Amino acid sequence: MRAVYYDEFKGPVSVESVTDPAPTPAGVVVRVEATGLCRSDWHGWMGHDADIRLPHVPGHELAGVIESVGRDITGWKAGDRVTLPFVCGCGVCPQCESGNHQVCDRQFQPGFTHWGSFAEYVAIEYADINLVRIPETVDFVTAASLGCRFATSFRAVVDQGRLAEGQWLAVHGCGGVGLSAIMIGRALGAHVIAVDISESKLDFAQRIGAQFRVNAAHSSDVAEAIRDISGGGAHVSIDALGNPETCFNSIAGLRKRGKHIQVGLLAPEQRDARVPTGLIVAGELEILGSHGMQAHRYPHMLEMISSGRLSPEKLIGRTISLDQAAEALVNMDSFRETGVTVITGS
Repeated sequence: MRAVYYDEFKGPVSVESVTDPAPTPAGVVVRVEATGLCRSDWHGWMGHDADIRLPHVPGHELAGVIESVGRDITGWKAGDRVTLPFVCGCGVCPQCESGNHQVCDRQFQPGFTHWGSFAEYVAIEYADINLVRIPETVDFVTAASLGCRFATSFRAVVDQGRLAEGQWLAVHGCGGVGLSAIMIGRALGAHVIAVDISESKLDFAQRIGAQFRVNAAHSSDVAEAIRDISGGGAHVSIDALGNPETCFNSIAGLRKRGKHIQVGLLAPEQRDARVPTGLIVAGELEILGSHGMQAHRYPHMLEMISSGRLSPEKLIGRTISLDQAAEALVNMDSFRETGVTVITGS
Protein backbone atom coordinates (compact mmCIF):
# COMPACT_ATOMS: atom_id res chain seq x y z
CA MET A 1 0.00 0.00 0.00
CA ARG A 2 0.96 3.68 -0.28
CA ALA A 3 1.49 5.63 2.93
CA VAL A 4 2.95 8.88 4.26
CA TYR A 5 6.20 7.83 5.91
CA TYR A 6 9.13 9.26 7.86
CA ASP A 7 12.10 7.63 9.56
CA GLU A 8 13.53 10.68 11.33
CA PHE A 9 11.89 13.20 13.63
CA LYS A 10 11.80 16.64 11.96
CA GLY A 11 13.18 14.85 8.88
CA PRO A 12 11.90 14.30 5.34
CA VAL A 13 8.32 13.09 4.90
CA SER A 14 7.35 11.22 1.74
CA VAL A 15 4.77 8.86 0.27
CA GLU A 16 6.20 5.35 0.04
CA SER A 17 5.08 1.82 -0.81
CA VAL A 18 4.97 -0.23 2.39
CA THR A 19 3.64 -3.66 3.37
CA ASP A 20 -0.12 -4.02 3.65
CA PRO A 21 -1.26 -4.57 7.28
CA ALA A 22 -2.97 -7.73 8.51
CA PRO A 23 -5.48 -7.93 11.37
CA THR A 24 -4.51 -9.33 14.76
CA PRO A 25 -6.97 -11.78 16.36
CA ALA A 26 -8.67 -8.88 18.19
CA GLY A 27 -8.23 -6.38 15.37
CA VAL A 28 -9.43 -5.34 11.95
CA VAL A 29 -7.94 -3.71 8.88
CA VAL A 30 -9.78 -0.65 7.61
CA ARG A 31 -9.60 0.68 4.06
CA VAL A 32 -9.12 4.39 4.68
CA GLU A 33 -11.60 6.60 2.83
CA ALA A 34 -10.73 9.84 4.65
CA THR A 35 -8.36 10.92 7.42
CA GLY A 36 -7.94 14.25 9.14
CA LEU A 37 -4.69 16.21 9.32
CA CYS A 38 -4.27 17.31 12.94
CA ARG A 39 -1.69 19.36 14.84
CA SER A 40 -1.08 16.29 16.99
CA ASP A 41 0.35 14.62 13.85
CA TRP A 42 2.77 17.53 13.58
CA HIS A 43 3.74 17.13 17.26
CA GLY A 44 4.46 13.47 16.52
CA TRP A 45 6.68 14.29 13.54
CA MET A 46 8.53 16.83 15.70
CA GLY A 47 9.35 14.07 18.21
CA HIS A 48 7.12 15.39 21.00
CA ASP A 49 5.30 12.06 21.51
CA ALA A 50 7.21 9.38 23.41
CA ASP A 51 4.99 6.58 22.04
CA ILE A 52 6.20 6.90 18.45
CA ARG A 53 8.84 4.46 17.25
CA LEU A 54 10.57 5.09 13.93
CA PRO A 55 9.98 4.52 11.08
CA HIS A 56 6.45 5.79 11.28
CA VAL A 57 3.18 6.38 9.43
CA PRO A 58 1.10 9.16 11.07
CA GLY A 59 -2.67 9.71 11.11
CA HIS A 60 -5.29 9.16 13.81
CA GLU A 61 -8.57 10.74 12.63
CA LEU A 62 -10.03 8.24 10.20
CA ALA A 63 -13.11 6.82 8.57
CA GLY A 64 -13.39 3.95 6.16
CA VAL A 65 -14.63 0.46 5.39
CA ILE A 66 -13.56 -2.72 7.16
CA GLU A 67 -11.43 -4.76 4.76
CA SER A 68 -10.71 -7.81 6.96
CA VAL A 69 -11.33 -8.96 10.53
CA GLY A 70 -9.39 -11.02 13.08
CA ARG A 71 -10.61 -14.40 14.22
CA ASP A 72 -11.85 -13.14 17.61
CA ILE A 73 -13.95 -10.27 16.26
CA THR A 74 -17.66 -10.75 16.96
CA GLY A 75 -19.36 -7.40 16.35
CA TRP A 76 -18.03 -6.37 12.95
CA LYS A 77 -17.60 -7.69 9.42
CA ALA A 78 -15.95 -6.73 6.17
CA GLY A 79 -17.85 -3.94 4.43
CA ASP A 80 -18.98 -2.10 7.59
CA ARG A 81 -18.55 1.70 7.50
CA VAL A 82 -16.63 2.69 10.62
CA THR A 83 -14.75 5.35 12.49
CA LEU A 84 -13.14 5.26 15.96
CA PRO A 85 -11.68 7.43 18.73
CA PHE A 86 -8.00 8.24 18.45
CA VAL A 87 -7.56 6.61 21.88
CA CYS A 88 -8.72 2.99 21.82
CA GLY A 89 -9.14 1.31 25.21
CA CYS A 90 -8.16 -2.28 25.95
CA GLY A 91 -11.49 -2.90 27.72
CA VAL A 92 -10.08 -4.75 30.74
CA CYS A 93 -7.81 -2.35 32.69
CA PRO A 94 -9.20 -0.42 35.72
CA GLN A 95 -9.72 2.72 33.62
CA CYS A 96 -11.72 0.88 30.95
CA GLU A 97 -13.73 -1.00 33.55
CA SER A 98 -14.79 2.38 34.97
CA GLY A 99 -15.87 3.49 31.49
CA ASN A 100 -12.87 5.77 30.92
CA HIS A 101 -11.37 4.16 27.82
CA GLN A 102 -9.89 7.54 26.84
CA VAL A 103 -7.25 7.13 29.57
CA CYS A 104 -6.73 3.36 29.17
CA ASP A 105 -3.58 1.99 30.80
CA ARG A 106 -2.77 -0.01 27.64
CA GLN A 107 -4.27 2.25 25.02
CA PHE A 108 -3.92 1.74 21.28
CA GLN A 109 -3.52 4.96 19.30
CA PRO A 110 -3.27 4.76 15.50
CA GLY A 111 -0.64 7.20 14.37
CA PHE A 112 1.15 7.17 17.73
CA THR A 113 1.55 3.79 19.43
CA HIS A 114 1.17 2.10 16.01
CA TRP A 115 1.22 3.05 12.34
CA GLY A 116 -1.67 5.30 11.42
CA SER A 117 -4.14 6.27 8.76
CA PHE A 118 -2.15 8.42 6.33
CA ALA A 119 -2.27 5.33 4.18
CA GLU A 120 -4.55 3.22 2.03
CA TYR A 121 -5.10 0.76 4.89
CA VAL A 122 -4.69 0.86 8.67
CA ALA A 123 -4.73 -1.93 11.27
CA ILE A 124 -6.89 -1.31 14.34
CA GLU A 125 -6.50 -3.15 17.64
CA TYR A 126 -9.19 -3.70 20.34
CA ALA A 127 -11.67 -3.36 17.50
CA ASP A 128 -14.81 -4.86 19.06
CA ILE A 129 -15.06 -2.22 21.78
CA ASN A 130 -13.70 0.81 19.91
CA LEU A 131 -15.15 0.86 16.41
CA VAL A 132 -18.11 3.16 15.84
CA ARG A 133 -20.61 2.56 13.06
CA ILE A 134 -21.01 5.55 10.73
CA PRO A 135 -24.66 6.45 10.06
CA GLU A 136 -25.61 6.44 6.39
CA THR A 137 -26.42 10.15 6.72
CA VAL A 138 -22.77 10.98 7.56
CA ASP A 139 -20.15 10.95 4.80
CA PHE A 140 -16.58 9.70 5.25
CA VAL A 141 -14.97 13.17 5.21
CA THR A 142 -17.25 14.39 7.98
CA ALA A 143 -16.81 11.17 9.97
CA ALA A 144 -13.02 11.46 9.75
CA SER A 145 -13.16 15.00 11.11
CA LEU A 146 -14.81 13.71 14.31
CA GLY A 147 -12.05 11.36 15.41
CA CYS A 148 -9.84 13.68 17.41
CA ARG A 149 -10.67 17.36 17.43
CA PHE A 150 -14.47 17.25 17.35
CA ALA A 151 -14.86 14.29 19.70
CA THR A 152 -12.25 15.70 22.09
CA SER A 153 -14.08 19.03 22.08
CA PHE A 154 -17.39 17.28 22.65
CA ARG A 155 -16.04 15.55 25.74
CA ALA A 156 -14.34 18.76 26.91
CA VAL A 157 -17.50 20.86 26.64
CA VAL A 158 -20.19 18.30 27.50
CA ASP A 159 -18.60 15.79 29.89
CA GLN A 160 -15.71 17.70 31.47
CA GLY A 161 -17.04 21.26 31.36
CA ARG A 162 -20.70 20.29 31.88
CA LEU A 163 -21.61 23.45 30.00
CA ALA A 164 -25.24 24.46 30.50
CA GLU A 165 -27.65 26.61 28.55
CA GLY A 166 -27.14 30.31 29.27
CA GLN A 167 -23.59 29.92 30.57
CA TRP A 168 -20.54 31.63 29.07
CA LEU A 169 -17.90 29.64 27.15
CA ALA A 170 -14.54 31.15 26.15
CA VAL A 171 -12.51 29.33 23.49
CA HIS A 172 -8.84 30.24 23.11
CA GLY A 173 -7.59 29.28 19.64
CA CYS A 174 -9.82 28.91 16.60
CA GLY A 175 -8.27 25.89 14.91
CA GLY A 176 -10.06 22.57 14.55
CA VAL A 177 -10.46 21.96 18.30
CA GLY A 178 -11.57 25.50 19.03
CA LEU A 179 -14.06 25.72 16.18
CA SER A 180 -15.55 22.39 17.23
CA ALA A 181 -15.93 23.63 20.81
CA ILE A 182 -17.58 26.82 19.57
CA MET A 183 -20.13 24.89 17.51
CA ILE A 184 -20.88 22.48 20.37
CA GLY A 185 -21.19 25.32 22.88
CA ARG A 186 -23.74 27.15 20.74
CA ALA A 187 -25.70 23.93 20.19
CA LEU A 188 -26.01 23.67 23.97
CA GLY A 189 -27.34 27.22 24.21
CA ALA A 190 -24.26 28.86 25.71
CA HIS A 191 -22.91 32.34 25.00
CA VAL A 192 -19.60 31.81 23.18
CA ILE A 193 -16.52 34.05 23.03
CA ALA A 194 -13.87 33.20 20.40
CA VAL A 195 -10.25 34.24 21.03
CA ASP A 196 -7.52 34.19 18.38
CA ILE A 197 -4.89 36.43 16.78
CA SER A 198 -6.22 35.97 13.23
CA GLU A 199 -9.11 38.08 11.99
CA SER A 200 -9.96 35.53 9.29
CA LYS A 201 -10.19 32.74 11.88
CA LEU A 202 -12.33 34.93 14.12
CA ASP A 203 -14.59 35.66 11.15
CA PHE A 204 -14.97 31.92 10.56
CA ALA A 205 -15.60 31.34 14.26
CA GLN A 206 -18.47 33.81 14.19
CA ARG A 207 -19.94 32.18 11.10
CA ILE A 208 -20.17 28.84 12.88
CA GLY A 209 -21.53 30.09 16.20
CA ALA A 210 -19.35 32.49 18.22
CA GLN A 211 -21.33 35.57 19.25
CA PHE A 212 -18.36 37.54 20.58
CA ARG A 213 -14.69 37.78 19.64
CA VAL A 214 -11.41 38.91 21.15
CA ASN A 215 -8.36 39.46 18.96
CA ALA A 216 -5.54 38.62 21.37
CA ALA A 217 -3.04 40.40 19.14
CA HIS A 218 -4.88 43.70 19.68
CA SER A 219 -5.92 43.26 23.31
CA SER A 220 -3.73 44.41 26.18
CA ASP A 221 -5.52 42.05 28.61
CA VAL A 222 -7.42 39.13 27.10
CA ALA A 223 -8.75 37.88 30.44
CA GLU A 224 -10.14 41.31 31.30
CA ALA A 225 -11.78 41.54 27.88
CA ILE A 226 -13.51 38.19 28.51
CA ARG A 227 -14.68 39.29 31.96
CA ASP A 228 -16.06 42.52 30.50
CA ILE A 229 -17.96 40.74 27.70
CA SER A 230 -19.37 38.03 29.97
CA GLY A 231 -20.16 40.20 32.98
CA GLY A 232 -17.74 38.54 35.33
CA GLY A 233 -15.91 35.80 33.45
CA ALA A 234 -16.53 32.54 31.63
CA HIS A 235 -18.19 29.59 33.34
CA VAL A 236 -16.12 27.27 31.14
CA SER A 237 -12.96 28.15 29.23
CA ILE A 238 -10.93 25.99 26.87
CA ASP A 239 -7.31 26.30 25.78
CA ALA A 240 -7.73 24.76 22.36
CA LEU A 241 -4.29 25.80 21.10
CA GLY A 242 -1.75 24.69 23.70
CA ASN A 243 0.45 27.66 24.57
CA PRO A 244 1.57 29.18 27.89
CA GLU A 245 -0.22 32.44 27.07
CA THR A 246 -3.52 30.84 26.03
CA CYS A 247 -3.41 28.53 29.05
CA PHE A 248 -2.90 31.47 31.42
CA ASN A 249 -5.56 33.64 29.77
CA SER A 250 -8.07 30.80 29.79
CA ILE A 251 -7.72 30.38 33.56
CA ALA A 252 -7.52 34.11 34.30
CA GLY A 253 -10.70 34.81 32.32
CA LEU A 254 -12.90 32.51 34.44
CA ARG A 255 -15.52 33.64 36.91
CA LYS A 256 -15.47 32.19 40.41
CA ARG A 257 -15.91 28.39 40.46
CA GLY A 258 -15.37 28.30 36.72
CA LYS A 259 -13.75 25.42 34.83
CA HIS A 260 -10.63 25.57 32.66
CA ILE A 261 -10.27 22.66 30.22
CA GLN A 262 -6.80 22.05 28.78
CA VAL A 263 -7.11 20.39 25.37
CA GLY A 264 -4.25 21.86 23.33
CA LEU A 265 -0.87 20.17 23.68
CA LEU A 266 2.07 22.35 24.71
CA ALA A 267 5.54 21.78 23.26
CA PRO A 268 7.95 19.98 25.64
CA GLU A 269 9.81 23.14 26.58
CA GLN A 270 6.51 24.85 27.48
CA ARG A 271 4.73 22.11 29.42
CA ASP A 272 5.35 23.65 32.86
CA ALA A 273 3.33 26.74 31.98
CA ARG A 274 2.77 29.56 34.47
CA VAL A 275 -0.73 29.54 35.96
CA PRO A 276 -2.47 32.12 38.22
CA THR A 277 -2.55 30.02 41.40
CA GLY A 278 -3.92 32.89 43.48
CA LEU A 279 -7.01 33.08 41.29
CA ILE A 280 -7.36 29.28 41.28
CA VAL A 281 -7.48 29.17 45.09
CA ALA A 282 -9.49 32.33 45.74
CA GLY A 283 -12.06 31.56 43.04
CA GLU A 284 -12.18 27.80 43.63
CA LEU A 285 -11.46 27.25 39.96
CA GLU A 286 -11.36 23.76 38.44
CA ILE A 287 -8.47 22.78 36.15
CA LEU A 288 -9.29 19.79 33.96
CA GLY A 289 -7.73 17.94 31.06
CA SER A 290 -9.57 16.36 28.15
CA HIS A 291 -8.02 13.53 26.16
CA GLY A 292 -10.22 12.15 23.42
CA MET A 293 -13.62 10.53 23.96
CA GLN A 294 -14.75 6.95 24.53
CA ALA A 295 -16.46 5.04 21.72
CA HIS A 296 -19.48 4.44 23.97
CA ARG A 297 -20.06 8.24 24.12
CA TYR A 298 -20.20 8.63 20.32
CA PRO A 299 -23.95 7.89 20.01
CA HIS A 300 -24.85 11.11 21.87
CA MET A 301 -22.64 13.15 19.53
CA LEU A 302 -23.85 11.33 16.40
CA GLU A 303 -27.48 11.85 17.43
CA MET A 304 -26.88 15.60 17.64
CA ILE A 305 -25.29 15.48 14.17
CA SER A 306 -28.10 13.40 12.64
CA SER A 307 -30.71 15.72 14.14
CA GLY A 308 -28.99 18.79 12.67
CA ARG A 309 -28.05 20.35 16.02
CA LEU A 310 -24.37 19.93 15.09
CA SER A 311 -22.94 20.40 11.58
CA PRO A 312 -19.26 19.37 11.71
CA GLU A 313 -19.08 19.38 7.89
CA LYS A 314 -19.08 23.19 8.12
CA LEU A 315 -15.67 22.98 9.79
CA ILE A 316 -13.99 21.30 6.80
CA GLY A 317 -11.54 23.80 5.33
CA ARG A 318 -10.21 21.75 2.42
CA THR A 319 -9.57 18.21 1.25
CA ILE A 320 -6.19 17.10 -0.11
CA SER A 321 -4.69 13.96 -1.61
CA LEU A 322 -2.27 11.58 0.09
CA ASP A 323 0.51 12.97 -2.09
CA GLN A 324 -0.19 16.48 -0.77
CA ALA A 325 -0.28 15.32 2.85
CA ALA A 326 3.48 15.14 3.36
CA GLU A 327 4.00 18.84 2.67
CA ALA A 328 0.87 19.80 4.60
CA LEU A 329 2.09 17.88 7.66
CA VAL A 330 5.45 19.60 7.97
CA ASN A 331 3.90 23.04 7.47
CA MET A 332 1.19 22.69 10.13
CA ASP A 333 2.98 24.96 12.58
CA SER A 334 2.51 27.92 10.25
CA PHE A 335 -1.23 28.07 11.19
CA ARG A 336 -2.14 29.14 7.65
CA GLU A 337 -5.20 26.92 7.31
CA THR A 338 -8.70 27.84 8.45
CA GLY A 339 -10.88 24.90 9.41
CA VAL A 340 -10.08 21.20 9.27
CA THR A 341 -8.00 19.66 6.48
CA VAL A 342 -8.96 16.10 5.47
CA ILE A 343 -6.98 13.71 3.28
CA THR A 344 -9.04 11.78 0.75
CA GLY A 345 -7.93 9.38 -2.00
CA SER A 346 -4.44 8.24 -2.86
